[in-house]
Amino acid sequence: MRGKKLSVGVRVALTIFALTVFVTTVCATGEKGLPSFNPDGDGISSYASLVFDAAGNLYGTTQYGGAYNYGSVFEVIPKAGGGWKEKLLHSFNGKDGYQTFAGVIFDTAGNLYGTTISEGAHGGGTAFELIPKAGGGWREKVLHNFGLGEDGFQPYGGLIIDASGNLYGTTTFVGGYNNKYGTVFELTPEASGGWKETVLHYFNQNGKDGIWPNASLSLGAGGNLYGTTPLGGAYGSGTVFELTPKAGGGWIEKILHSFHNNGADGIVPQAGVIIDGSGNLYGTTQGGGVYGKGAVFELTPKTDGGWTEKVLRSFNGKDGLEVYGGLVIDGSGNLYGTTTDGGAYQYNGNAFELTPTAGGGWKETVLHNFSQNTKDG
Repeated sequence: MRGKKLSVGVRVALTIFALTVFVTTVCATGEKGLPSFNPDGDGISSYASLVFDAAGNLYGTTQYGGAYNYGSVFEVIPKAGGGWKEKLLHSFNGKDGYQTFAGVIFDTAGNLYGTTISEGAHGGGTAFELIPKAGGGWREKVLHNFGLGEDGFQPYGGLIIDASGNLYGTTTFVGGYNNKYGTVFELTPEASGGWKETVLHYFNQNGKDGIWPNASLSLGAGGNLYGTTPLGGAYGSGTVFELTPKAGGGWIEKILHSFHNNGADGIVPQAGVIIDGSGNLYGTTQGGGVYGKGAVFELTPKTDGGWTEKVLRSFNGKDGLEVYGGLVIDGSGNLYGTTTDGGAYQYNGNAFELTPTAGGGWKETVLHNFSQNTKDG
């Protein structure tokens, strides 16, 4: 079914719309519009963030639309005289997947990788690669079809890649359940040209380690993986977790923080976390905080091996509410993100910046308020 309304448990992060563009242009010049999507074949409903290549072109995905209305991968190219030109790189047809909620990533060779949440050979979505062809254009390759047995299905989050070319991601569900509520998986390239999927961790509701992950992971020092679950944990309101590779093989999961159901530290983290140069983690929650409207948090590692959570910002509605998207960080340690609701125009959200202050606090600046009465989105 192609319904567009998503529940809290599975509504993937409405991630940052071209925040890299905001960081470089909004503060000085105001918001700058990129091409708008239309129902004429270029894609509809772009939920995910964008990624730059070395030439300054942007790449992203759409949930619907394209040649077959199963979603698309697109490129936006800056024109010499100003403005941007959109180019459709791939249209999904169902056999290779349907509905791309997450963005794409590059490897060092310029190939793109991403996920779809449904269809494919087993109906549970796919992991795919787009390979640039020498004469122009792109060739698609399905790396894995989800939904067979207990390998997980519906990968709402995107992929990340390590230095060896291995891919990592999450699935929100597991076939047959069997007390399994989502996975963390690895895709490893094989000498034959295929890819091998390995489930690194099954989430277990009874184990209090979180349920239904729907966001991308982050790769830390030593190959550790960090992520979030929107529900579950000690209080049922979500978690931040770490997966550490063991010397003899396998992975150890550790819950770094369980969000409290009283909401003061935030509840229901829909996006993943990012890591700064000191190993601190930053993320957002859809709800909770002082005003119950969402929060930005920091997790700092302690010398005894634990982690300390600190709420950097509680949204009050006027400065936005319901934070589904993640964060990006610049070289000075400033954080940038978006809210999907609230702001100056009540229901349309905004783009914000959090700047660390000398006293150890954080200052919020609203960079842009979106308005349904204009054409800025």
